[in-house]
Amino acid sequence: MRATLPAALLTALALAGAAAAGTPGSADIAALQVGLATKSLYAADVDGLAGPATLAGLKKLPGAAGPLDASTRAALGTYGAMQLGDRPLVKGCRGWDVAKLQFLLAWHGFPSGRFDGVFGDRVTAALLRFQRWAGIDAIGVAGPATRAALEEPPPVSPIRLVRPIDALPGDPFGPRGDKFPTGVDYPAPTGTTVVAAGDGVVVGAGPVDGYGNLVVVQHAGGVTSLYAHLSKFLVEPGRRVTRGMPIGLVGSTGESTGPHLHFEVRVRDAAVDPATALYQ
Repeated sequence: MRATLPAALLTALALAGAAAAGTPGSADIAALQVGLATKSLYAADVDGLAGPATLAGLKKLPGAAGPLDASTRAALGTYGAMQLGDRPLVKGCRGWDVAKLQFLLAWHGFPSGRFDGVFGDRVTAALLRFQRWAGIDAIGVAGPATRAALEEPPPVSPIRLVRPIDALPGDPFGPRGDKFPTGVDYPAPTGTTVVAAGDGVVVGAGPVDGYGNLVVVQHAGGVTSLYAHLSKFLVEPGRRVTRGMPIGLVGSTGESTGPHLHFEVRVRDAAVDPATALYQ
């Protein structure tokens, strides 16, 4: 039965299965999704998953074949002309290879705004931060050393933390539309208690653009946890906290559509999936 399926469909199903299993989707499929979006053929999450919406958009692209076929990139015109590795990527570059770079940077903890295949100021900033994090020359050019570092698995938390609120998670870490939120949202009523996810020291407690009222706790192992959109602070910078200690109350400050806790975990400044840290 398997041998009778078209090779392109088998590839798509395999990629979809990998992403569904909890691993990052294919960066090439993400680049395809961005390319389809530029032609108004795709409007779902840029998640690297060759699902129904991706395949439907591909079907409408004249001259396209399988998701990763050369004819598909050719059908996207100049956007699809360069694959990652065909050229050093610098500010001003556009295309498939840039979109792939954006996707890989995001999954390694350094998102650069919208997935749009354009190497602008935000991509430059994200790339420099990643290069410093990875211990390679921070020159703002994506060459062989950067590509090799991005081939490594995304970082995970080296320590365990507890859920910071008695609530069920809503929006998860990862692709959402053409952006890449770097935390987990926990919808909860205003005033719900937020607790420290682990032992540590409060290194920040104040308003921050986008995050609203934000508490930042430094833990062991280069790990920090962030608690955003709070209505009230219950700690101040320099305070030593223990796991489960109240640190704030849920609110809707900053860029927020309703009361919830936005929770992030970072390892040496790289945003990691909080699921890699939280006890199940």
